[in-house]
Amino acid sequence: MFKVSIKPHWQLEQADGKQSLPRLVELLARVRETGTLAEACIQAGLSYRYAWGLLQDGTRTFGAPLVAMQRGRGAVLTPLAEKLVWADKRINARLAPLLDSLASELEVELERALSDTGAILRVQASHGFAVETLRDWFVRSRIPIDLKYRSSFEALGAFKSGACDLAGFHVPLGEFEAPALQQYAAWLKPQTHRLIMLATRRQGLIVAPGNPKSIQSLADLSRADIRFVNRQPGSGTRMLLDLMLDKAGIDGARITGYESGEFTHAAVAAYVASGMADAGVGVEAAAKRFDLGFVPLAGERYFFLCAKTALKTPALLSVIDTLCNPDFRNLVNALPGYDALRCGEVMAIEDAFPDFGRLPKGRTAKAARGK
Repeated sequence: MFKVSIKPHWQLEQADGKQSLPRLVELLARVRETGTLAEACIQAGLSYRYAWGLLQDGTRTFGAPLVAMQRGRGAVLTPLAEKLVWADKRINARLAPLLDSLASELEVELERALSDTGAILRVQASHGFAVETLRDWFVRSRIPIDLKYRSSFEALGAFKSGACDLAGFHVPLGEFEAPALQQYAAWLKPQTHRLIMLATRRQGLIVAPGNPKSIQSLADLSRADIRFVNRQPGSGTRMLLDLMLDKAGIDGARITGYESGEFTHAAVAAYVASGMADAGVGVEAAAKRFDLGFVPLAGERYFFLCAKTALKTPALLSVIDTLCNPDFRNLVNALPGYDALRCGEVMAIEDAFPDFGRLPKGRTAKAARGK
């Protein structure tokens, strides 16, 4: 099976028709990481002369320098270059799930065209780092998988309509478990469905390194000096935030940036890392990936929903075998804030959620998505 990789590519077209940026932004990112132009050239596979020419072209294009060369101290990006690099990181963080989904589609098409493979596992799942790890494992193992990233609500809806074999969604632990389940309940059928555990993980506030604005709780988000970046409506993380805000008696309208909506934890982290927001809500792994601070708020479990009758199919057995593999569990455990202790465990809905049958009737899932 082929592994397809699709990367975003952006460029700046000038009035005279000349185009720039693709290699320049990559070079600037390497300079930022290494602190020297020479080492950046080695990592980017560019000659020093060519890299120096890129920087000079960039300086002429923007009318301002991009790198400050300091004797004995290497190279430092200027504020303009920093903005270019972080714009590129935000683009990658925003588009990565969509591009990974498209890559998965192409992989499946190639597999079907080049082999006599049978049914291919169809997965729709809320984006997460453990799910990324699972996809990478399947690709390396040459096991076809058709993965599409969706919100938790969209994934469950797709499962109900028969559009996928596994639906990935996450449920908070503790006091917010019951109200979250009320919003998922329409899609969970105890008699015919089963849950496969992926991992537990920590959700919280992603803040700048060192937490310079001393953001310690949700109450701080309503301060006038705090800019917030949110997840999109319909995501499980946005649902959890709304439940916590309701519990704390905090009106989202008082939070600057509450109406924003990024589609991944990484995109939220990139926003904070680039200085465009002071705080966002997401998983700890996203914060650590960008060397940011993290204020824990809640734990949650990530599950795959499947049909009980499908558990003995080759596709589902391959998933369960992978999730129970100690090497795979070690990869998940290495993700900051993740715990794979019960990874691969198959549960009845009532075993995972003993109070599921006694949940009061609440808001419909449709209403929750529209909030």
